[in-house]
Amino acid sequence: MNAELIATLDYLEREKGIRREVLVEAISSALLAASKRSFTAGTRNLRIEINPKNGNIRAMAKLIVADPVRNSHDEIAISRARLLKLDVHLGEELDVEVTPRDFGRIAAQTARQAITQRLRQLEKEMIYQEFKDRAGEIVSGTVRRFERSDVIVDLGRFEAVMPGWERVSTEEYSVGDRIRAYVVAVENGSRGPEIILSRSHPNFVRRLFEIEVSEIADHTVELRGIAREAGYRTKVAVFSSDEKVDPVGACVGMRGGRVKNIVRELNNEKVDIIRWHPDPKEFVKEALRPTVIKSIAMDEAKKELRITVAKEGLSLAIGKRGQNARLTARLTGWDIDIQEDKSREEALESQKAQAAHSLAESLCLSEEDASFLASAGMNSVEVVAMSDAEDIAGILDGDMKRAAQILATAKSLQKDALQQQNAPIFSVGT
Repeated sequence: MNAELIATLDYLEREKGIRREVLVEAISSALLAASKRSFTAGTRNLRIEINPKNGNIRAMAKLIVADPVRNSHDEIAISRARLLKLDVHLGEELDVEVTPRDFGRIAAQTARQAITQRLRQLEKEMIYQEFKDRAGEIVSGTVRRFERSDVIVDLGRFEAVMPGWERVSTEEYSVGDRIRAYVVAVENGSRGPEIILSRSHPNFVRRLFEIEVSEIADHTVELRGIAREAGYRTKVAVFSSDEKVDPVGACVGMRGGRVKNIVRELNNEKVDIIRWHPDPKEFVKEALRPTVIKSIAMDEAKKELRITVAKEGLSLAIGKRGQNARLTARLTGWDIDIQEDKSREEALESQKAQAAHSLAESLCLSEEDASFLASAGMNSVEVVAMSDAEDIAGILDGDMKRAAQILATAKSLQKDALQQQNAPIFSVGT
């Protein structure tokens, strides 16, 4: 038992990193609890002593010297006590070895399970003590196994769990894969401490930027906001109070080297780096680049920004399934309403309406027929006069007789206009 115990202590101290003194104390407590029932006498203030060098185990009790002995559990006869200490007195407390003859067998049989349980507790305490202040850091580990959708990650001496909801939906893991993850929390629950990891948390991207970009680490550049849809796209807002420092350029790095490293770690997730601005209008313009914004209306009470963009830029601004608009809203903290800019179409419709009204008055047409002609491009008397009756009839339900009348009227009006234009101008002198 002694040699085996020493070998076990050496192994646990070396491989598990548990101090020998802690192990000896744990084993002593375990042996005390496991072997109390084997003692028939001398159990007052019972304790177990283990020599950490040679592994010798002794059971010691603090007994009271008595004559005669009335309680064998608490007292020792003075005749026996004098064998241990010559000048002992009645009533004196004396440390006495009370190790049973079969104690080695008892220790070997009953202590192993208790020791194992205590060591598990110690390991859990060590996990909590080591990781309780590491929430918010990035750690590296190896995928060990899967429990339903949860991924169990081996961090070396400890295991951590990445719950299904903290995984990235576009990523697949295999046993043995080396991964990096963000420590969301270290929880000390009823089942012991549990290290919760995440690869989908927005702060995973934040920590990657802090590691990769030295200007962020030394606070020359600040990360003012992150919005992320893990596996697809992330928007990061950066700012620097130093006018000489380009915060976007610092994060991108030489030839894009810094951001490429981050994108590689994120398995090619798209990362947009945006210059933060205190003005919400300017900030949202930066966040929606390269979309050209036609106008922005701000409703401060509702904290809403109504944005109009050209028709060809609408899909780019909104993004696939509204992703770009959603991320922009999260990043800026404002509700975003993106709509197509219809001012050009409205102006064109207004011009058509004016042209139709003018034709209706000039050619004595109904507003409906004048609108049909204007919509077909015949938006003035001059254009109608230069057209063919067949074209006019084609627009107005094929009525050739009516078309001929309209054409004649238009030509007459054009002729009168030309005559007035070419009429001589007389001046009257005095």
